[in-house]
Amino acid sequence: MHSLAKTALLLGAAGLGGWFLTRKRQTYEYTNKVVLVTGGSRGLGLVLARQLGEQGARVAICARNADELQRAANQLAESGQVVSAFLCDVRDLKQVAETVRSIEEQLGPIDVVINNAGTITVGPLACMTREDYEEALAVTFWAAYNTTQAVLPSMRSRHQGRIVNISSIGGKVSVPHLVPYCVGKFALVGYSHGLRAELASDGITVTTICPGLMRTGSPRNAMFKGKAEAEYAWFKLSDSLPLITVSADHAAKTILQACRNGDAEAVISVPAQLGAMLQSVLPELTATLTHLAQQLLPGPDGSGSQARLGKECESMPGSSLLSLLTILTDRAAAANNELENEASASSGTVPSF
Repeated sequence: MHSLAKTALLLGAAGLGGWFLTRKRQTYEYTNKVVLVTGGSRGLGLVLARQLGEQGARVAICARNADELQRAANQLAESGQVVSAFLCDVRDLKQVAETVRSIEEQLGPIDVVINNAGTITVGPLACMTREDYEEALAVTFWAAYNTTQAVLPSMRSRHQGRIVNISSIGGKVSVPHLVPYCVGKFALVGYSHGLRAELASDGITVTTICPGLMRTGSPRNAMFKGKAEAEYAWFKLSDSLPLITVSADHAAKTILQACRNGDAEAVISVPAQLGAMLQSVLPELTATLTHLAQQLLPGPDGSGSQARLGKECESMPGSSLLSLLTILTDRAAAANNELENEASASSGTVPSF
């Protein structure tokens, strides 16, 4: 017993020492740092770009849609910020390499990269296809891999750099009706943790971010399968309630502080923290609770794998009541460039988050 107590004290002391060492890294500042935010044209990415600009960073954003990029740059310019916008499909390694080269030529070596791009498709397992999983992995995992590979040579040569990977609580707890999304986020968490362990000796700090529900305004541009209107209703409502969600501004501040601190991981929101802890400590109970939650969600219908954009579901019966209950998300959509995305729909591209 004495030996166990001694071991516990040593482990506790080591953990406390590690905590103090982590706190010392708060001197990192964004002033004049070159920061790349992928998926930065709207939603959380745009909020991150806005806050980085306010803190003196030299910000570059990239996304797939030229109109969205221009609107984002205009929004930032209206608030007195300057941002460099680059059209880039982060699923394409060649495009990413060319974009990183352009950023380095125009702004200088990239100090921080925030891998934020992602997609989300909502619906029952029976409606999901192999393509849904491939798309989730391509935009969530492979995109982060592509960007990381592109910035690593310069970061290694300078023996400094920060990489922030935006995963999700869905990368720790698999959520019903979001299985492809969770697969992509789980992959990103594993990759991010491994990067941190192996790149620390190169002077590169990697931070994994797992937000819970955020009011970014993104439900309008998510994809929905099965009973699309019913799926949209529960998703948008869940994304809007103030007691279980956080604002995009709050999430962005937390993310930038975690990067500044050099934290290994940040799980954002109390419900997300409780969910992650429950999954770790009581996985059987977590599985039971998620099964019960699944029972309350809409079942599949005859539409098969056909998907609809959230904005196409806005005219459903009862939408007036839903709009009243989700006013915070609607306000976030207006603030974060989520409203005018017809170009993406007409071109057949999948919206990025």
